[in-house]
Amino acid sequence: MRCLPPLKVTWMEAANLSHIEIKKMGYKSGESIEDSLIIKNRKEAFYMSSNDTNRKKESMSLLDFFCIGFGCIVGVGWALTVNRWMANTGGPIPASVGYLVALLLMTPIGFAYAELVPMMPVAGGGAAFAHRAFGERIAFISGWACFGGFVWILPWEAIMVAEIVSMMFPWILFEGGYLYVFQGWGVHISHILMGAACTIFLFILNLRGGGASAKFQRIFVIFMIGAALIAIIAAFMRFDPQNLLPVYENVRDRQHTNFFGGMMTILLLAPFFLAGFETIPQVAENSSAEPKSIGKVVILSITLACLFYAVLLIALGGAMPWIEFWSDGEFGTPAAGLLLQLVYGDIPIIGNTLFVILTLGALTGLITTWNGFMKASAYLLMGMGRAKMVPSIFTKLHPKYGTPYAGLIFCAIISIIGPFLGFNMIDGITELAGAAFVTTWCITSFCLVKLRKTMPDAHRPYKMPGGPVLAFIAGSILLGALVFMFLPFGWNPLFMGWLTVAYCVGWAVVGLLFYLLASGERNAVSPEERARSLFEAKK
Repeated sequence: MRCLPPLKVTWMEAANLSHIEIKKMGYKSGESIEDSLIIKNRKEAFYMSSNDTNRKKESMSLLDFFCIGFGCIVGVGWALTVNRWMANTGGPIPASVGYLVALLLMTPIGFAYAELVPMMPVAGGGAAFAHRAFGERIAFISGWACFGGFVWILPWEAIMVAEIVSMMFPWILFEGGYLYVFQGWGVHISHILMGAACTIFLFILNLRGGGASAKFQRIFVIFMIGAALIAIIAAFMRFDPQNLLPVYENVRDRQHTNFFGGMMTILLLAPFFLAGFETIPQVAENSSAEPKSIGKVVILSITLACLFYAVLLIALGGAMPWIEFWSDGEFGTPAAGLLLQLVYGDIPIIGNTLFVILTLGALTGLITTWNGFMKASAYLLMGMGRAKMVPSIFTKLHPKYGTPYAGLIFCAIISIIGPFLGFNMIDGITELAGAAFVTTWCITSFCLVKLRKTMPDAHRPYKMPGGPVLAFIAGSILLGALVFMFLPFGWNPLFMGWLTVAYCVGWAVVGLLFYLLASGERNAVSPEERARSLFEAKK
């Protein structure tokens, strides 16, 4: 192995080095220089790794990255609405198989992120990948879609936290009656105050930096995993295969007529309930952890989440007749906790204890998702602001903590909106975020294909198995799924509904306004400088 002398160059000096000059220094095209520059030609010099030794890194371990990714993926849905998954797909078996199919589809996406994250560990994630592969406009589409998926999960969490707490302390939260009714749901002042209080707490936590936020995330994810394992074990102890029958039945009059159609329906929910691993790239720039290992954590998070969902569905579906578990939507929430309380009704102390554990597990799962997405949303907005895709105010860092406080404030405002809208907004937010994630995953898959061609010699600590061929197949499937989400045919189980389509159009219009607001700043800076700002680590 050659031992080359350190090459001390600034970014601008590196940009002026020719391919021949680099070779004269003893470096090969595409070879790492000081682990901070990958230079193939002048254009290649726009790539700057964030592994800058002069920059203060946050103390985040690989376990912290796993807790951020897995905690954001799993969250709270498994505890609250698992019976709804069964009803939407025609039973626990179609739903379980659907998540295994989702794992097959998501694995190539995870591989793509695992290659691209250590290659470009900068805030911006998918937006940075797309900027490198396809230019600024596609980067904005990918980044704004990803940001939409991230940030609209925040009000979802703010709505759900009030619902969970109201189950535990109904005498506190429902006192005083409704303020008003929105879309058929009564909005309580106590729900608004609870959502606002949790939002402010998480805002302060993330404002203080990754160390405090990561420690908080680690503790809550470990508790959530423990609660989930207790639920699975307790359910299997009362398992009866007959409870899984009928194998398929359309109990909600959904747009499917057979097992295959029901299984495919889970793919409409999967983008929302499997999203979260994209939070890892957003904070990768802020850590001194090994980039290659961070990429592998992405794959691990996706795999374990899909397997967890599949096993949980079978366990809970077999603990009592699954159609009774649904009960035409009247079973109640948190569904998993109520099921265990019911099936252990002959031993009340165990049933009640399981209910409390599962309810607390749901609450901690919700908080981990909320915390992770708030952090990732702010860093993604910061990355887009650096490249002048959105107003540069979002690049403002706190003078003491070095965190993107302007982005955190914006995310906190959107989060607080949630409780004002009420519980009936949940389905629309879920489908809006799902479409947004499919969009950015699709673009990222094609980014890998393009970058393998345009940057063949770039330093890649991890290479995706199957390479560009598998990435192209994954991108094509995602593109097809995205198109079907907007096709209003009666036979199409993936159609989101006109209301969600309107939400998507509205979010695209908001993004266009942000892009236009940044046009003055964007035009005042050269494309090269904008690219440098996105990829160069900030000191």
